[in-house]
Amino acid sequence: MNLVMLGLFSYILISLEGALLQSLSHGFVSSALFLCIGVLYDRFHIQMIKYYSGLIQVMSITIIILLFFTMANIGLPSTSSFVGEFLILTGVYKNNIIVTFLGATGMVLGGIYALWLFNRISYGNLKTQYIGTQFLDIKKNEFYSILPLILGTLFMGIYPEFFLESMHMSLINFLIN
Repeated sequence: MNLVMLGLFSYILISLEGALLQSLSHGFVSSALFLCIGVLYDRFHIQMIKYYSGLIQVMSITIIILLFFTMANIGLPSTSSFVGEFLILTGVYKNNIIVTFLGATGMVLGGIYALWLFNRISYGNLKTQYIGTQFLDIKKNEFYSILPLILGTLFMGIYPEFFLESMHMSLINFLIN
């Protein structure tokens, strides 16, 4: 969300479009990440990260969905976050290269943490002494609730013009006034 603020304060059309698109993307991606973490909490009733490890061995579908949204969160191409981040950094670059560098550095640090967290939860030895032995993968109703978020994230990343066309004229009028 720090990039959204950079895009808004740059006051350039392409950055404003990127900031709005990134805000929409954040709604999809962060909601899905919270759903994935909710699935894990529903199974194990533990909030400490140190107790999770090796869940790819027993909850593969849930972990694959978590991987997809972790990668979308850090801006993997063909996902919604990539387009928004790219547009924001392109517009901010026109104003100030140093601020662009700092914003990109924040993106890299956030990506490092997201990948570290995913690695910590997914790989390693199962810690059954902490989380029990009831490993149920994602249920149908949980999958059907997260499926629109998957499709929305992909659609926004592959065809962003659908969203950009509707906000283009509004943002031009905003910049003129």
